[in-house]
Amino acid sequence: MKIATFNINGIKARVEALPRWLDEAQPDVVLLQEIKSVDENFPREIFEERGFNVETHGQKSFNGVAILSKLPLEDVSRGLPGDDADEQARWIEATVVGKKALRICGLYLPNGNPAPGPKYDYKLAWMERLYHRARDLLATEEPALMAGDYNIIPQVEDAKRPEAWRDDALFRPESRASFRKILNLGFTEAFRATTQSAGHYSFWDYQAGAWNRNDGIRIDHFLLTPQAADLMRDCQIDATVRGHEKPSDHVPVWVDLDI
Repeated sequence: MKIATFNINGIKARVEALPRWLDEAQPDVVLLQEIKSVDENFPREIFEERGFNVETHGQKSFNGVAILSKLPLEDVSRGLPGDDADEQARWIEATVVGKKALRICGLYLPNGNPAPGPKYDYKLAWMERLYHRARDLLATEEPALMAGDYNIIPQVEDAKRPEAWRDDALFRPESRASFRKILNLGFTEAFRATTQSAGHYSFWDYQAGAWNRNDGIRIDHFLLTPQAADLMRDCQIDATVRGHEKPSDHVPVWVDLDI
């Protein structure tokens, strides 16, 4: 089963490029972030005609996450537990059944800038809630994954110029420590389990020719429970998508599971 995560930076802007990538890459499941659309305005038809079941958790003009799946989606849940007052659309999860059942969680973690400040406090509080949901997923002892735009640069190898990000919310010590705290529960970071070298990125700023200079960062991640990690065959970043017309500032990352 090929599962991809892709921050599309607005479904309206990517309404032609995204279907073209789906036709080329042929993923079975896709987790989308930053759809920037309310649920009723999401263009479901262009995905349903390609055989995808569609579930969204949208928000007007900001945030928003979705799941596209060629297999039925069961037990869909929206919103990260732990704060009933949180109105930001950043979390969606569902169960997809192939040869085995897999719980998939799509997330768009807060950016947190400027840091320090209220937005950074929200980021760290959101990550604490994520830690508790991650712990609950592990307790099921079933295959599960959490994937999406984490807005976290885990280590220096994940940035072309780590010194430029030193005070950024994506790279501050508290952010990275919160990410490691989740990993240390027993999750596998899929890309680093297959590729240890530097120079692999999933985001490039639109400005200053960052793409042409490969001045990127790796902030889109798959975290797998042990039961899912045992089924992993590969994990790759599809950087070729950046060469398409009207690209997002992110590219897809995908994992292949024997499930």
